[in-house]
Amino acid sequence: MTKEQTGLSRRGLALGGLAAPLLAGRATAQALPVPPAMLEQGAPVDAAPYGKPAPTEAGVARRSRLGAENQPILGTAGATLTPLGDLDGIITPNGLHFLRHHAGTPSIAPEQHRLLVHGLVERPLVFTMDQLRRFPTVSRLHFLECSGNTPFFQQARIRPDWTVQDTHGLLSCAEWTGVRLADVLAEAGVKPDARWMLAEGADAAGLTRSIPVAKALDDAMLAWAQNGEALRPEQGYPLRLFLPGYEGNTSVKWLRRLKLDTQPFMTREETSKYTSLMPDGSAKQFNFTMAVKSVITRPSGGQRVEGHGFREISGIAWSGRGTVRRVEVSTDGGTTWQDAQLQAPVLDKCLTRFRLPWQWQGGPALLASRATDSTGEVQPTRAALLAETGPFHVYHYNGIQLWQVQADGNVRNAY
Repeated sequence: MTKEQTGLSRRGLALGGLAAPLLAGRATAQALPVPPAMLEQGAPVDAAPYGKPAPTEAGVARRSRLGAENQPILGTAGATLTPLGDLDGIITPNGLHFLRHHAGTPSIAPEQHRLLVHGLVERPLVFTMDQLRRFPTVSRLHFLECSGNTPFFQQARIRPDWTVQDTHGLLSCAEWTGVRLADVLAEAGVKPDARWMLAEGADAAGLTRSIPVAKALDDAMLAWAQNGEALRPEQGYPLRLFLPGYEGNTSVKWLRRLKLDTQPFMTREETSKYTSLMPDGSAKQFNFTMAVKSVITRPSGGQRVEGHGFREISGIAWSGRGTVRRVEVSTDGGTTWQDAQLQAPVLDKCLTRFRLPWQWQGGPALLASRATDSTGEVQPTRAALLAETGPFHVYHYNGIQLWQVQADGNVRNAY
């Protein structure tokens, strides 16, 4: 037996005797036809000065959530979704990172952009981009999730043909590069009674959010780069606030002003929006941190399981409170659970990829995943979450997602 055959046999034993289904059709190298690409020169190296995906991957793109007529709702105030079901690993390419705009994408010249730091500080300061870049640089991998990700209210709007892009697409993960906000605030000198900070963007909406100063001094960043390149205009170029683990709207894009004070500023975005109506009629404000959550991305809604036998169940998990410690997967709707393997790296406030080998015998299956984070919080079922928050709790939904694998292999959203 050759070394390669031995490796396959051992892999098969590790997966519970699944070696045979993993083997492709046996053939010799001489039987493999010569493809046309080997018979002609390829495109020149400078054909695409900025690299692009292969033409056959054109369908892997951001889009709006499909509405009742299968038509996306687009405009200057809206969102487009990351195609999570088409991605591997944990990093979202910049061109596929989800978008959420309140007034479109502004055009800002970096040499003219300024950041004002004022309010309860010893020295009000105005920074240019060049001055900010003089501070020590940091780079970190973190997820970013819109607080309105995974709509579950108004069940009539939730469709069985929704894909994971529709259900969870307001989520992405990237390497963010910039400066620690604590270093910039230290330059201005934060006064002892400062407890809240107003962050304001330079878009037409003038989006503002109140942020606890404690968060600003902890792990907050002023980011100017994403995945190794300058921020795209739609991601806040030339400067954005980034708050790891917090709801996406607080990571204000096109950042132009930070004002410190003793109280929250009660802006439009935290009164008319981004509050949650509770069962007793009260409104829950400043619910910043994104709770532990997971979703199976493959197989998931809109995909098809081809052929019986071995395949891998794969997905992503995350928590705004820390690291992912455990992910369990069920193929029977939550009656039984198996521990999935967590793929390294497992990082703080970052997506974690999980995997589980699975034998599909052709019958119906109901797939689900359940994550536990480093604080011990366990992802709840939909029923348990709604019992706690009520039916009008629009934001921060983190209930367990179900995918129905039908006997013909088609996968549907089962809420």
